[in-house]
Amino acid sequence: MTDNRTDQDIPPTLEVVEDSGQQQCVKLSGSWNLRNLVIAPELRQKISSYAANKNMQWDLISINVLDSASALILWKAWGGKLPVALQLRPEHQRLFERWQAQKAPESEPARYSSSLLIKYGYQLLSNFWGQLLAFVTLLGQLILDIGYLLLHPGETPWSEISITIYESGVRALGITALVGFLIGIVLSYLSALQLKIFGAEIYIIDILGLSVIRELGPLLAAILVAGRSGSSMTAQIGIMRVTEELDALSAMGISHSLRLIFPKVMALTIVLPLIGVWTSSMALIGGMVSAQNTLDISYQQFFLRLPDAVPLINLFIGLLKSAVFGLMIALLACHFGFRIKPNTESLGNETTNSVVAAITVVIMVDAVFAILFMHVGMP
Repeated sequence: MTDNRTDQDIPPTLEVVEDSGQQQCVKLSGSWNLRNLVIAPELRQKISSYAANKNMQWDLISINVLDSASALILWKAWGGKLPVALQLRPEHQRLFERWQAQKAPESEPARYSSSLLIKYGYQLLSNFWGQLLAFVTLLGQLILDIGYLLLHPGETPWSEISITIYESGVRALGITALVGFLIGIVLSYLSALQLKIFGAEIYIIDILGLSVIRELGPLLAAILVAGRSGSSMTAQIGIMRVTEELDALSAMGISHSLRLIFPKVMALTIVLPLIGVWTSSMALIGGMVSAQNTLDISYQQFFLRLPDAVPLINLFIGLLKSAVFGLMIALLACHFGFRIKPNTESLGNETTNSVVAAITVVIMVDAVFAILFMHVGMP
């Protein structure tokens, strides 16, 4: 302990010497730490002035103590790179190697600053193409699994499908019923205000029936399931990545797609049409309640006119849309789940990306269905 205190107390010195070849050399000795440099600020000025001469030689072998703060001061005085003629101890060289390693990524933006926009656009396009390719690969693997299970029905993971149906369907009935009921009330009330102006109150049944059964019911159910169950599926796969359960399944020869992806896709494809019908029913009930209070249309009149106002084909269109919504939500949830890296930051980011992507795709698919079935099912 006594020797260490003696080394720390040796004041730093700087002198310029000439070697036999008449070359000037800056020789540093003593204890170069932050405390001593604060006491002697003139040393920093001398270092900066001598460092301006790029041909100057530097001798740091006589330094007893060199901390990271002093190394950083020398590094900045040298312009962020080591002098050509430099002598120093191996233990001190590690300090400068650390600064040299940290400098490398900082030089890239300056080199490519003029083409930053092009580079950023290329990265976005490359990332999108990579994700699209991975998604198509996932879909292809799902088709192969379906073909395999058709030949080997005994290996169908019925228990996983059943659990996913319960988690994504049965436990979502409460929130979908509440949202559907409230949306039905709001839609009926706003429509009633306009229909009263034209004396066409009876057409509230047509508006509610078509908009809810064909569009709002399946769409609301899909958005709620994407935010609730889609995020849960992504996080579940991500946790398995973090806890190395996916590696354990691979080591045991268990297929990820057959045991993780297929049950989720099949469960959501089956259960989302049912949730869509449930949400549409609750929205129609809410619309009936509002129509009875605002337009004095009885419940019996509502039920009798609804089948004539809404052709049955609209119900099948809603069921088909819901099945496609469920397929896309489950595939995207699994896709982003397998993209999660074994850290908590990636888990949160990819779960958010999964929900955003699922809701966006659901709205895009709904728009495609609206265009394809534009003249189908209209009274």
